[in-house]
Amino acid sequence: MEMKKLILDACCGARMMWFDKQNPLAVFMDCRDTEYTLCDGRKLEVHPDIMADFRQIPFPDGSFRLVVFDPPHLDNANPEAYMAQKYGTLQRVQWKDDLKAGFDECMRVLEPFGVLIFKWNETRVTVKRILEIISAKPLFGHKSGKASKTHWMCFMKLPK
Repeated sequence: MEMKKLILDACCGARMMWFDKQNPLAVFMDCRDTEYTLCDGRKLEVHPDIMADFRQIPFPDGSFRLVVFDPPHLDNANPEAYMAQKYGTLQRVQWKDDLKAGFDECMRVLEPFGVLIFKWNETRVTVKRILEIISAKPLFGHKSGKASKTHWMCFMKLPK
């Protein structure tokens, strides 16, 4: 019997944050399905379960208990650049609207009291600015990385 998918990774990329990259409870979604040989010779594979755009998630309202949203944090990067291949890119002109739409879509597909884990690297745009754009306040969060520029934030979908 197949397990119900309870988790959506809305921008899975190469699933770098996952300990179990084939977790049977998760649906891995990305707008890319590709492979790269990185500048250091390592192979990077992006093979989602479903190809879709995080701005238009193809699932009904309330489909998941947990959504992970780790969108690209670079805007207008050269598609052939190492960082763009590894993490993807946002569109320079519309990145704010795209992030807001993506956050709203992630919240839409959460069931009531579902949890959204949002990851953001503030190398270019601060978390303060991102929180203004998405118009939401996290329950809690954590900074990580060498310069503490990566932020993990937890949100909960409260019934209206």
